[in-house]
Amino acid sequence: MTTALRAVRDHVTPLPATGADQPAPTWHHAEVLEHRPEADRYQYLRLHAPTIARTAAAGQFVMLTAARRGERGPVLPRPMAIYRRDAEAGTIEVVYGVVGDGTRKLTTFAAGEPMLVVGPLGRGFAVPADTGRVLLVGRGIGTCSLTTVAQDLAGSATALVAVASGRTPEALIGAQFYRDCGAERVLTVTDAEGTSGVEHLRGLLTSTLDAAPPRRILTCGSDRLAWLCRELADRWGAEVQVSLEAHMACGLGYCHGCATGTRSGPEESPLICKDGPVFRLESAR
Repeated sequence: MTTALRAVRDHVTPLPATGADQPAPTWHHAEVLEHRPEADRYQYLRLHAPTIARTAAAGQFVMLTAARRGERGPVLPRPMAIYRRDAEAGTIEVVYGVVGDGTRKLTTFAAGEPMLVVGPLGRGFAVPADTGRVLLVGRGIGTCSLTTVAQDLAGSATALVAVASGRTPEALIGAQFYRDCGAERVLTVTDAEGTSGVEHLRGLLTSTLDAAPPRRILTCGSDRLAWLCRELADRWGAEVQVSLEAHMACGLGYCHGCATGTRSGPEESPLICKDGPVFRLESAR
C-alpha cells in the first residue's frame, strides 16, 4: 500500500513532554464581537474570552457550543482551531467551514450574543527558540491550526516560510496573515491554477529551501501534503509535526472518541483531543 492510501493518523506519536505545564482549560460565556463571512465559504468569528486568549499555546483549540441558553440542541460542541489570540484585548478568533447542522447553527450567532466556549484544549506545536527556520504547510481550513505559530514567531530569530493551499485563490486562508507576521516567503497554491499538486509543490519547495532547509515542518489539512512533508523532512533531516483533525464529543479526553489508531492490543491509541491534536509524524527511514 502506498503512503497516499494510508491515513496519517496511523503513523504518529505524541510529542515528548517538555516539562512545561499545559494551561488548564476553562469556559466562558464569551461575547460575540464580530461574525461575518470569510473567503469564499468560511466564517470569521471573534470572541471575548480573556482567560483563553491569555493562556492558549500555538496549535491549541476550543470547543464551541452552537446551542443558546435554554435550547436543547445541538447537544455536542464543535472543535475549532484558534486562528489568532490577543491577550491584551482578551479576544480569540476562529475561522470555520460550514459543513453540517452544528456549524450552520453557529452562523446564526450575532455580535453581542454570548456563546459557550471551552478551552484552550490539547497539546500544541513545539518550536524551540533555537529553531533556525520553520516551514508551515496548510490546506484549506487546516491552515487555521498553523497561524498562531506564525503569530508567536513574529519578530523572533526564527525564519518562517509558509504554504497556503486551497481550491481557488478566493478560498485561500492565512496568506496575508503570514505576511503580516513577517514570513520571509509565502507560497500560495490552488487547484484552480493547477499549482497545488504534490509534484509541483515538491519542486517549488526543494528549489526554494534546499539551500537553507527548515529544521521543523508543521502541517495540517491534507494527508497527501503531510506525506510530502515527511518526504521533505527526510531529505532535509527535519522533524514533521502534524495537527490532526477529528470529530469530538468533549475535547477533554473523557469520551475517548478520537483515538488515532496507532496502537493495537489492549492499550488505547493516543487521543487527538488530549495527546494531540499535534503529533510527530514518523519518519520513513
